[in-house]
Formats: sequence, structure tokens, C-alpha cells
Amino acid sequence: MTIQPSTSSAATGAAFDPRSHRMCEQRYFEDFAVGERFVLPSRTMTEALFAAFQLASGDNHPVHYDAEYCRAHGMPHMLAHGYQVLIQTAAGAGLFPHMVEESLKGFLDQSSRFLHPVFAGDTLYCALEVTGLAPGRTTGVLTLQSTVHNQHGVLVLDGVQRYLLRKRMPAA
Repeated sequence: MTIQPSTSSAATGAAFDPRSHRMCEQRYFEDFAVGERFVLPSRTMTEALFAAFQLASGDNHPVHYDAEYCRAHGMPHMLAHGYQVLIQTAAGAGLFPHMVEESLKGFLDQSSRFLHPVFAGDTLYCALEVTGLAPGRTTGVLTLQSTVHNQHGVLVLDGVQRYLLRKRMPAA
């Protein structure tokens, strides 16, 4: 086995630049196109996630933490709180926020519709898709449609997220 010489910044004498340690190329408002999709990792809604959400939210209704209560009321298992489903669409779970580290000015707003119940044991598949680009002078508003499907292909949530992004600085 041959060991290759190091080409690290320490070996070459070059200064380390943290920007070289990024997960993807930086993008600005004008680099996005309607129809682009950002798939987020799937997640199975385990009982541990239900417990963590209850702890974080303070929601104490038994429909979200008592499986026997739920079965007594005709449900197959604990029912996920709408916000517990919504947070699965957090852009931070995917590559989008890494793409806009330099251009993101702010997360403006979001809206959601809860279309079908999500129970403990369901696996959720989330995606964000660019559906709108509203340019301004130095910034633009990027609109993402958020969707969540369960393991049966049922759309359980849809919504909209809007982000304010910088445009590239014009060359001098």
C-alpha cells in the first residue's frame, strides 16, 4: 500500500479557508428556476419523536401521546400534531440552506394545509419545489411549495414557504 503525500493547506503552506468546506456551490436569487425540487430525507414518525415533540411544544392532549386513548377513540395509534408534521418541511433538513448561506436575507412566511392524519409509525416524504420568483432591485422573493406524502403516497400536507434572497452583485 502506498501512502500519498498530503495536499492539505498545512502541507502546501496555503492558509485554510472555511469557505472551501461547503457542502455545495453558493446560489443567489437569479440562480433558481421554477420547477426545481429539493427532496428532504424521509422520516418515520416514531414514538420517540412524538415524545420529543410533546416535550418541546408543551401540548398535553392525550391524542398526541396516549396510544390507548387514541384506540378508544377509533384511531390506529397516536395522532401527530399538525406542527409536528409541518416541521418535517424545514428547509434545513436538506441542501437548500447550504446553497443560500451567502444570499439568504430571511425566511419571510409560511402557510400550510393539513389534509390527512399522520399517526405514529407513518413514514413521511417531504419535498420543496420552486413555484415562484419575484425579483426586486437587489433581492428577490423565492416561493417554495412544500409537500408531505405518507408511505401510501397520500398527500398529508401542502403549503408555501417564502424566502428573501440577495441577487448577485453586478460586476463593477
